[in-house]
Amino acid sequence: MNRRTLLGALAGAAVTVPALSACSSGITSLDSTGTTSGGGGSSKSGVTIGTANFTENQVLGYLYAAVLEAAGVKVTVRPNLGTREILIPALKGGDIDLLPEYQGALLHYLDPKATATEEGEMQNALAIALPAGLQILPYGMAEDSDAFVVTQETAKKYGLASLADLKKQNGKLVIGAAPEVKKRQVGVVGLKDVYGVEFKEFKSLDSSGPLVKGALKKGDVDVANLFTTDTDIQANDWVVLTDPKNLIPGQHVVPLIADRKADSTVRKALAELGNVLTTAQLTELNRQVDKDKKDPEDVANTYAKQHGLAK
Repeated sequence: MNRRTLLGALAGAAVTVPALSACSSGITSLDSTGTTSGGGGSSKSGVTIGTANFTENQVLGYLYAAVLEAAGVKVTVRPNLGTREILIPALKGGDIDLLPEYQGALLHYLDPKATATEEGEMQNALAIALPAGLQILPYGMAEDSDAFVVTQETAKKYGLASLADLKKQNGKLVIGAAPEVKKRQVGVVGLKDVYGVEFKEFKSLDSSGPLVKGALKKGDVDVANLFTTDTDIQANDWVVLTDPKNLIPGQHVVPLIADRKADSTVRKALAELGNVLTTAQLTELNRQVDKDKKDPEDVANTYAKQHGLAK
């Protein structure tokens, strides 16, 4: 058994550890009728997939739906529900059963002091940190990391090539990002702790979306938090600041699922998708939605059919 297979097998096992305080945000249901589903790990009654409020996560949610439906599982997708601070409690509370996650971001949400950065180490750390009733399945090939980006003009003006260079401009620069980035380790908190960076202002915008990218283009923000699979980075020749102190962990896509639905049918279907979908392909699917204005469900279904994952 090779290293990745072993780690995947460890991650696939159900984990029952006490819930961490990071998950007790007070939002336990998306509506007044949400209840915890019982059962011993069966998808026969169907699986509800939730997604975050940005393009890529919606695409991934519909990809999950496509491969599960092809495996005979009845699926409901609840897209664009919000941030991790809403999704994780909803998963615990039974409003949703499954969601696409990212290794490093999820680990830092559960354990802000986590130091693991390598994929296998993070997978094992996640298995320990997850609340009772939830588990991660083997991570896929596709990866999407956070990136802190500046324009070519800003990079030249302030001499910026790495995150460490931002400290030289403390109190001068404006950063734009989704609201939650202000309080996250892979965000304003970590930039100060790890690099000693302090910004003049934080502007609450969106997750690698039109607001933050528009603000970067107009010069309303100097630094923007984007995703590495965002095709606008290359299209605009923006500069991704390097991360010499490894603030930003690896971010392979990983399914996060409630124990109550994690049967062999679901595991196999999602593993097949993870072994096929690449970072480059995921980037292209994002482009089709953001640039070509295609529906994320249509994009996901087409991909699944083209790659033999659905009929």
